This record gives sequence, C-alpha cells and structure tokens, in this order.
Amino acid sequence: MASTVFCSIVSAEEEIFSGEVEMVVASGTIGELGIMPGHTPLLTGVKPGPVRLILEGGEEEIFFASGGYLEVQPTSITILADTALRADDLDEAAALEAQKKAEQELSDQKADIDFARVAADLQEQAAMLRTIQKIRDKKQ
Repeated sequence: MASTVFCSIVSAEEEIFSGEVEMVVASGTIGELGIMPGHTPLLTGVKPGPVRLILEGGEEEIFFASGGYLEVQPTSITILADTALRADDLDEAAALEAQKKAEQELSDQKADIDFARVAADLQEQAAMLRTIQKIRDKKQ
C-alpha cells in the first residue's frame, strides 16, 4: 500500500493545494473523516471548518473550507470547496466582526432579513474562528 496519495483543494477562484499527503482530516456531512492512502472511494459534503493535511514526512498544513464536496478515488483525494483559504491567511479580526454582525442581525429579528442566510454566515464565521484556534493550538 502506498504511503501517500495525491490531494488537491480547489475553490471556485483557484487551486489552493496540490500534492502528496499521508492523511486528510476534514468534517464531512457524515461526520469527522480521516482519509489515508487506500481509503475506499467516497463522495461526501464538507462542513465549514478546518481541513488538515498531513504531508509527506509528517508536516501538517491547515486550510479553511466554507463547504463543498470531498471525493476519494483510488489514486486521489479532491476537495471542491465553495471557498478555501490557507489557515495562515485567515483574518481573525474580520471573522470576529462578521460573526458579531450576523449575531446582531439575528437578535434584531427584523422581518426583512433572510434568517437562513444569516444563520449560515454565523456558522461559517464560527468555523473560521475554530480553524484559527486550531492553528494557535498547533503553534503552542
């Protein structure tokens, strides 16, 4: 069995990552996933949150995916994300501000707001902040 598998993370804007990995860890709609070389083929949705890649040699890289799909094939793993960013590129202040704004919109309970959109925005910002926290934990 191979010790690595090719992985790519692609958003609507660009390819964020492409290379060999030992393992991919992500939150799918079916639960937390740990995918290694030789994993059975799979297609699942991706929940907003961190995507951890264990690279050759054990180095770890963390990305943020706002949602999308994860596909496992015998020779590759592909994450098609709505939005994907390297975790180091996340702006904590902007995420906190966006979360605060979404919480304020929900608490105002005006009839003209789209509650589903605001709730989704709130979940996405919370997931982004969890990703930032994972990076902090890793660096300590």
